[in-house]
Amino acid sequence: MRYLQTNLNNRVMFSGIVEEAAVITGLEREDGNLHLKIRCSFTDELKIDQSVAHNGVCLTVVKLEGDEYTVTAIQETLDKSNLGILQPGDKVNLERSMRMNGRLDGHIVQGHVDQTATCTSVDETDGSWRYRFEYPFHAKKAIEGYMTVEKGSVTVNGVSLTVCKSADNSFEVSIIPYTYEHTNFHQIKAGSVVNLEFDIIGKYLSRMMHFSQL
Repeated sequence: MRYLQTNLNNRVMFSGIVEEAAVITGLEREDGNLHLKIRCSFTDELKIDQSVAHNGVCLTVVKLEGDEYTVTAIQETLDKSNLGILQPGDKVNLERSMRMNGRLDGHIVQGHVDQTATCTSVDETDGSWRYRFEYPFHAKKAIEGYMTVEKGSVTVNGVSLTVCKSADNSFEVSIIPYTYEHTNFHQIKAGSVVNLEFDIIGKYLSRMMHFSQL
């Protein structure tokens, strides 16, 4: 199967407000690439070359067919995200890029996943859910802003969330019923692998502090 050549230089931005948890209907390997076929309610509104975040990963629409569309993830994306372990029937969180004349309801999200994390616990508390995630700690990366801070923002599977109980290699988030039902958080359990994107503002501040000390 051949897919249309797309413009890989598109610069877009997201907010971490998921529109839909859509179902993966097919996967196809081609050399180091993975083509993901997805069925969602707004396929008829998409266009070839449009950017959509999938579990927080910005991918380009390369094919449209009925109520399904196809995107392609390269090997580097598969190495840094959980897209490579998804199976047909799994749900993936979708968000189309922001309209610049709209409200920023979440936080600034680039759609560039930094790394994955593993869910270590899920606890239901008074109608909401508390998730704990752990990830490998690298001191150099943390100094560069690849970390969480208490009450700061983090993107988990494309969902903009507020951090609590931040530690060097872990953090917790609370999920309200609406988010639980309308994203793939209802499928996340202990042992599940999720995508993380750390706050871009924190990365810039860390970089500026580094140069100010030279």
